[in-house]
Amino acid sequence: MLSREFVRHLEAPRARVWEALADTARYNESVGLPKHDIREEPQPDGSVRFYATARIGFLTLNWEDIPQEWSTGNWFRHRRLFLKGPLKQLNVHVRFEDVPNGEGCMVHYRTDIEPRNLIGRILAHNVIFPVNERNFILIANRIEEWAKEQIETPYPTEPMELDEAHSKRLESVLTRLDVSHYGHGLGRKLADWLLSAQEVDLMHIRPLRLARQWEQDERHVIELCLQAVKDGLLESRWDLLCPRCKGAKISESSLEALPQGAHCPSCNVSYDRDFARNVELTFQPAASIRKVVHGEFCLFGPMSTPHVRLQVRIAPGESESVETELAPGSYRIRTLEPGPERILDFSGGGFPSVAVEEEDIASETDGAADAAIMLKNRCQRPRVVIVEARDWAEDALTAHRVTTMQAFRHLFAEDVLRGGDEVGIAHITLMFTDLSGSTALYEKIGDAPAYGLVREHFDFLSRIVREHDGGVVKTIGDAVMASFAEPENGLRATLDIRSHVLEFNQQHPATPIGLKLGLHTGPCIAVTLNGRLDYFGSTVNMAARLQGEAGAGEIVISEAIASDPAAAEVLKTHWLEQDRRAIRGFKDPVTFRRLPPEDTAHKPT
Repeated sequence: MLSREFVRHLEAPRARVWEALADTARYNESVGLPKHDIREEPQPDGSVRFYATARIGFLTLNWEDIPQEWSTGNWFRHRRLFLKGPLKQLNVHVRFEDVPNGEGCMVHYRTDIEPRNLIGRILAHNVIFPVNERNFILIANRIEEWAKEQIETPYPTEPMELDEAHSKRLESVLTRLDVSHYGHGLGRKLADWLLSAQEVDLMHIRPLRLARQWEQDERHVIELCLQAVKDGLLESRWDLLCPRCKGAKISESSLEALPQGAHCPSCNVSYDRDFARNVELTFQPAASIRKVVHGEFCLFGPMSTPHVRLQVRIAPGESESVETELAPGSYRIRTLEPGPERILDFSGGGFPSVAVEEEDIASETDGAADAAIMLKNRCQRPRVVIVEARDWAEDALTAHRVTTMQAFRHLFAEDVLRGGDEVGIAHITLMFTDLSGSTALYEKIGDAPAYGLVREHFDFLSRIVREHDGGVVKTIGDAVMASFAEPENGLRATLDIRSHVLEFNQQHPATPIGLKLGLHTGPCIAVTLNGRLDYFGSTVNMAARLQGEAGAGEIVISEAIASDPAAAEVLKTHWLEQDRRAIRGFKDPVTFRRLPPEDTAHKPT
């Protein structure tokens, strides 16, 4: 085995250096390595082997890709076993350590090569080692500049140059974005980013991540991306994510085409569709603007799955103490191969040791030191042990969230489920409103003026619902049904609507309106009805019935809303009256809360 190690002292915090160097897909793209295609072969024991093919110049390379191993912030290693050619294997091991005086960190970048023949030895000494060293020095220099905020990214790219025809097409798209309700003045920023970003960023564009990077409101960036699809700047994809590896194993352009379940060949497991957990809406540049080539720059890179804090291969019957520092929080412990898993709530101190068995994963108190974890493999085969934080969905725009938003219902009304298909949603917040005395209003001022007032009330209802990340599902006569992903958003919307009704009535003193509002949260079923996404179930019925219990100017909320922690914070400054009544369609009496009309709704100070 031939080895070459490069050591570099970087004047940057270890966490920042890790963030850059452990982003192996971005590193490989930046230094000019080509994408490769992955073929997954399930094995009789349930594990999966990964085979890759890539072209470099006139050469076609074929190898078995061994999944990377790492301990976040400490080290990562990667092996490639070549099936033919001058090399047998190529391994990379990168280790990070703090400098004793606390100024920056040391990086040890080692490459191991096993040649197959003399040509392989020459290739290793004269090509691979020098190129690896040159690339490492280049990226290390950029990391230092990035850490000192002299450049925006350690992986800068040159913006794509568009020809005249494509430039005109882009300007036309941006004009439409600028005049739309959903562009928020961000169209040019999005276009510039699409033309300058690395392909790694463009495979699955996540609006929530962009919003954080751009320091913009999440709703504004989501709406921007939705409008950009309609205007031809982006393409959208519904990704059905594997609950184990979080990879998008099926991607479709419409909800109608998305199956009820899928099989993940990487994990060799089958799983069901869940709108709130594993159906995500992502985006890519429109092919007419920038074509993204299919393939991988690196499989299983540490920063490709940053929620995975530890991924280590343990031989049968062996144990290994692995250096790691895990912050207090909730973790899932599993293996890369199909098998059991365990949820562990860690409060700090020494992390319990982990013992992988055929039918169980045990956590034991004889853990390693505070900065280490003991991993034990009690199986008769190698196992890749994974410790992952359970915050993986932080940047995922779930189907549950986006389908409740007004912009989606406006722009993608045709994106619905197949006829007869239904999706269970574990948690949704529904609001019902209804005008009080609308019949008398029509009789008093006539149909046309009364209808004008009703339309005005629909307009401000839709606007306020949208501002709180909700969407109007449908109108039923003078009534409105709206949906929200979170109880707090629904509650704030109802409060703002009630306040706006007072302003509305001040502007129309001769024809004031009274609005009754009901709010409830719980599980339901999403279906397609009359060509649009709709909701059914007892949660829907309860929300509608609670609205029926409200008087003009009142908000009636369920106990489920009142007990939600975020909603309870909002309600601290509001006067609530508890009530309990028999409600049609429900066997037992129902307890709920009333927020009286605005002039009596706040506690005296």
